[in-house]
Amino acid sequence: MTDTQVLEIAQNAMIMASKLAMPLLLTALLIGVFVSLIQTVTQIQEMTLSFVPKVVAIGLVLIFAGNWMLREMVVFSQNLWGSIPSFAG
Repeated sequence: MTDTQVLEIAQNAMIMASKLAMPLLLTALLIGVFVSLIQTVTQIQEMTLSFVPKVVAIGLVLIFAGNWMLREMVVFSQNLWGSIPSFAG
């Protein structure tokens, strides 16, 4: 296994992690900004107020995007395992 192959695997893993984390992180960011705006307008500064909507929204994203995320992980793992014989030479 060459250093180029190791770097390629690491790069592909980082890209996959970014693809899988992006829907969850964007959801949490958008809900956080929205709740912060509402808190600013209403002057309600309750720290737990932002927690519940984020948990619910992330749960909904996992319900809707979970199947896609799982398929992406399975394809990545299959490709990685399938490429192992080429690393041995």
